[in-house]
Parts: sequence; C-alpha cells; structure tokens
Amino acid sequence: MPSLNPARLNTLKGMDMKLTLNNGVTMPALGLGVFQSSPEQTTAAVEAALATGYRHIDTAAAYGNEREVGEGIRRSGIDRSDVFIETKVWVSDYGYDQTLHAWDKAAGKLGVDYLDMLILHQPAPDRFDKTIGAYKALETLLADGRVRAIGVSNFMPHHLKQLLTETGIIPAVNQIELHPYFTQPDVQQPTRSTASSPRPGHRSAASPSTPDGVARTAGT
Repeated sequence: MPSLNPARLNTLKGMDMKLTLNNGVTMPALGLGVFQSSPEQTTAAVEAALATGYRHIDTAAAYGNEREVGEGIRRSGIDRSDVFIETKVWVSDYGYDQTLHAWDKAAGKLGVDYLDMLILHQPAPDRFDKTIGAYKALETLLADGRVRAIGVSNFMPHHLKQLLTETGIIPAVNQIELHPYFTQPDVQQPTRSTASSPRPGHRSAASPSTPDGVARTAGT
C-alpha cells in the first residue's frame, strides 16, 4: 500500500482539527474557500471536497456562488448538521434592516434555515455607522438562532476597537488574508491567529487563546 505524502497527511490531520470559538461553537480548522470559483464549477468542487473529508465551506454574497455551494452540499448526501457553512454580507447590504434581509437572501440561496457563521465582508470606513448597524443585525440573528456564530473580515485593529465600543458581542473571527508573503503582524497581534495554506481554496488554522477572544481566519 503506497504511503501518503506529507502534504496529503497534513491535510487529512487538518480535517480532524476543530477550533472552539468564543461562544463555544466548534469550527473545523480546515475549510474549502470558493473565492473566484465560477458558479458552473462550484457545485462539483464542493461535492468533491465533502467527499474528501472537508466539513467547512466558506462562501460570500460577493462571490456569486452561494446557490451552487448549497447544491453541492445537498448532492454530497452529507447531513446539513455535519457541514459548517460560512458566508459573508457585502457592504451594499450594510445597515440593520438591510443585513437582516441579507441573511434571508443567503439562507435562501444556500437552501438552509440557519448559518453556522455569518460575517461582515469588510469594514466600510466612509459609513461606519452602517457597519455598526450591520453588526447589530448579526447580533440579533445570533440571539434568534438563525446563525451560530458571527464575525467580521478584513478589519484592522482600529476598526475592531471602534466596533467593540459600539456593540455588545465580540466577533468570533476576523477573517483576513494571511500567507507567507502577507503576514499582517499588526492585525494578528491583538488576537488569536489562524494561518492559511498557500494553496488556493484551502484554509487551515491554529488558535491559542487570547484575552479578547477574536479568532483570525484566512481569506478575503
């Protein structure tokens, strides 16, 4: 029987790793990201990833492939509760009411009645009041049980500081671009950190505890 190469072995080990978020929800440490995955390719990619052992799929409204992600999950035959589904709200849907509606759109396209993780795709510094309103909508969705965890993406330390002064729940993650050629040490420093694989479409993580409880995940 041929032995597995080290990269393949590390991938398999990563599939078994889980991170515990600041609200107790566990998230698979290795996930499939579908950024720049065309709709016509996404369903098959998701189905293949789940067959391989992935249990974390990361998409976004801005990727334009949420519907195909949902179809790939259904075709896989794997129970919905065994797949960690993460998506992101785009800035055009920021604001309290708009973000509540963004959940409706995402859940409808994915064909699910709850999301494991819903995050804000990026800050909107020129209208940060809308960003605050959007995050407060995430807090409402969390309280209602329509999402299991909430977070942000591409937030710099000063964005996080302002967010934390005006909202009540610490983000479970701040998803950032992170790889050997772009380490963003200033963004990693205040929080626990996760690191991405340099291979497109892969996401992995390691997460020592930190005082503010915000985790970092790789992505854009």
